Amino acid sequence: MNIDTHAHAIDEAGYTILENVIEPALLDALVTALDRLEHELGTEPSSNDFEGRATTRVYNLLAHDPVFEQIPTHPAVLPLVERVLDPGCLVSSLSSIRILPGEIPQPLHADDQLLPLPRPHPPLVCNTMWALTDFTAENGATRFVPASHRLAQPGDLSRSTRGTCCAEMTRGSVLVWNGSLWHGGGANQTAAARIGLAMNYCAGFVRQQENQQLGIPAQRLRAFPRRLQQLVGLDIYNGLIGHIDKKRPLDLLGDGSGPGVIWDAN
Repeated sequence: MNIDTHAHAIDEAGYTILENVIEPALLDALVTALDRLEHELGTEPSSNDFEGRATTRVYNLLAHDPVFEQIPTHPAVLPLVERVLDPGCLVSSLSSIRILPGEIPQPLHADDQLLPLPRPHPPLVCNTMWALTDFTAENGATRFVPASHRLAQPGDLSRSTRGTCCAEMTRGSVLVWNGSLWHGGGANQTAAARIGLAMNYCAGFVRQQENQQLGIPAQRLRAFPRRLQQLVGLDIYNGLIGHIDKKRPLDLLGDGSGPGVIWDAN
């Protein structure tokens, strides 16, 4: 994978697709885990158009099964996200999106539009969509407006279909985009579900969409690999942001081996 090429595409067009980068065995394990979870949790479609009235979602996946721990740190994806944001980036949310037959297009939106900052701005959110099935124009592949992350005044794009493209990709591919890009799930006009994982990241100084520290049991947090512990927010950003009495949150889990705050560096 040429990170420079993909990072340039995200900078210019707002998105890129990493083709066939996820191992088939991992894909199978993820689908199996999702099928089990949806059954155990009794997952049903929502009652609003944004989440989808014919779409099922499972949130906070890191709390549910160890197989999902492989997603945030995947070596084919995380280095590109770190290039778009920086190595201090965080897991913002991790959820599944199963678009069922008959679903209509999701309203277009930008994932950072609730952040009260003028547009355009440096990347604060970098999100990914993992294709656990093929994504096609017919089954609900993600739609987007190319280069819309550069618009100062995007206007009312929420219901627009003009100028949209479709992120068609094969199972095992990953769509990566700047959180300012206007996009949305597509309509499913087929007889089978379109299954994806929304692995979303934010800059280390931005509040995460899902509260990772309270949403994941402490016992599971302690067992996470170190990089995943950092990604869910148990470390400090730039030597300061997120400390507790000048200590890292990791210290409260029993690991006091890391550096302290930047004030004590000298």
